[in-house]
Amino acid sequence: MKSSMIKAVIAGVFLTSVSASAFATDDWRKNKSGCGALPNHSQLKNALVKAVADEKSGLDLQMWATIVDRDGVVCAVAFSGADRGAQWPGSRVISAQKANTANAFSLDGLALSTANLYSAAQGTSAATPLGGSLYGLQFSNPVDTDKAYRDPNSYGTSWDAMVGKRVGGVNVFGGGLGLYNKSKKVVGGVGVSGDTSCADHNIGWRVRNYLGLDNLAGVNGVSGDTSRPDNIILDGLNGNKNDITDGFEQPSCLNTAGSDTLPAVK
Repeated sequence: MKSSMIKAVIAGVFLTSVSASAFATDDWRKNKSGCGALPNHSQLKNALVKAVADEKSGLDLQMWATIVDRDGVVCAVAFSGADRGAQWPGSRVISAQKANTANAFSLDGLALSTANLYSAAQGTSAATPLGGSLYGLQFSNPVDTDKAYRDPNSYGTSWDAMVGKRVGGVNVFGGGLGLYNKSKKVVGGVGVSGDTSCADHNIGWRVRNYLGLDNLAGVNGVSGDTSRPDNIILDGLNGNKNDITDGFEQPSCLNTAGSDTLPAVK
């Protein structure tokens, strides 16, 4: 009897703690103007699940997604699978890196996806003996591991340990995109990770579209496509086809398809 009572008390404390965390997250969002104007956990998760189902490129894997506000504060983290182990665990923090990077290097008048930063961040090689003009960018803003990896039981929930914190990080392959409101102002970033970098980009693009934060019509980009200004540029697809990832390109991926037919920005 005593053992049963102890278990019941423990269970009650746990549920109270979880509920308190959820309410604290809601209160925090309301009091934080940056995240208060951005999609919440449920909205992000619904958009991610739909985007994963609709995307046909890559390896058809489950995904992680993160949204940050303009100050780089994590607003929401979600996964598309049945539980937090259904997608690569390492992709949770990578999605936050991508969101942070896209936000950090996008402006009201210039949108840059993480895929656009790949080539400029590379070191020297036989093909590019001088290296990229932004070599070392990916090392410039390390992830705050203390904030990123606390409380695994919270991962992907509305009270994920990263929510409300500036986790930081820079990532320079596909999957991160700036978020633009109806006034065409950049208000944060979304990052997606869990498949090939090309599929990550496509899925992230769909997530942004489903969330209605792709208001980039008239915003400059580097893709050469005004309908998709921050689209991924693949050397073998819509790049200059010189077999060198230079400029704003990144390499192609396994089962790459569809980036040139993604929804046009609004």
